[in-house]
Amino acid sequence: MGKLKIGVIGAGSISDMHLQSYVKNERVELYAVCDMNEERAEEKAKQYGAATFYGDYPSLLANKEIDAVSICTWNNSHAEIAIAALNAGKHVLVEKPLCTTVEEAKKIQETVKQTGKVLQVGFVRRYASNTKILKEFIDTDELGEIYYAKASCLRRLGNPGGWFSDKERSGGGPLIDIGVHVIDICWYLMGKPKVKSITGNTYYKLGNRSNVKNLSFYKAADYDPEKNTVEDMANALIRFENGASLMVDVSFTLHAKKDEITVKLYGEKGGVEVEPELSIITEKHNTILNVTPQVDSLTFDFVQGFQNEIDHFVLTCLGETETLSPVEDGLEMMKILCGIYESSEKGIEISFD
Repeated sequence: MGKLKIGVIGAGSISDMHLQSYVKNERVELYAVCDMNEERAEEKAKQYGAATFYGDYPSLLANKEIDAVSICTWNNSHAEIAIAALNAGKHVLVEKPLCTTVEEAKKIQETVKQTGKVLQVGFVRRYASNTKILKEFIDTDELGEIYYAKASCLRRLGNPGGWFSDKERSGGGPLIDIGVHVIDICWYLMGKPKVKSITGNTYYKLGNRSNVKNLSFYKAADYDPEKNTVEDMANALIRFENGASLMVDVSFTLHAKKDEITVKLYGEKGGVEVEPELSIITEKHNTILNVTPQVDSLTFDFVQGFQNEIDHFVLTCLGETETLSPVEDGLEMMKILCGIYESSEKGIEISFD
């Protein structure tokens, strides 16, 4: 069988993770790079050895040579491009979040059903080696019923600006950008229970803190200190139909001593910490044990995680396996994210049927 021909749409910073991962996969031919900044598309195509480049995505999708695409564009364009790609007969890997509204997510899901093509949502932490290890423990009932999880992803000074801070293009701030990762990994490891209700809060208190000196942080290519329409911080309590609950808080800017990422799950027989370091907590012979798995990396390996995700997508496109992050999960995550924003906006708990 010939190599899978790939096109990457969007040549911003996250595209590098996709491009370098495709290049390292022996069953892939990196065929095209597309960006509305055609110069940048050409530059990336040359850098990674792609055969051609485009300045608009319809031209790329019209190329019948291309089998599958990665969508690495602004969040508000994910739905439009994903639907067009599926209808053009391409398999799709779309960066998280799937889109920016529940309605869009339903349209994408319908298109996946109609076309029969693969769509994988970029929940990259599902593909981490640590997640795979924990999943084996959970699936063999080592933790028992998981009834509570909590996750934090707090930046004290970390609003990247540019499209990240423009609600129209991003759909929101830290909740939809980094919160989606920690919420999803908890929900996935909890067994993807159905959401019952959400109480959420968002805060617009500090802005992007562009006044701060002597401390550097990542800035988007189109960073503009004058523009910011997204929340600084969000928190939520998510209740599930099986009685389990998840607490989460995330921030771009916060008067915190240091940045923090924690992901913890608690079950009847044991607990786990996924971040900041992998740890399993259990009880044997009436003694509590804190177990440290002997693995290559106790925390999320960003580069390896993306390589695993891309490799899995390629195998899925070739019909050799099924995705770990299907469109249905992307839809459920949009319900959660939009539910948190809606709860905060209305000041009420949001309930789901």
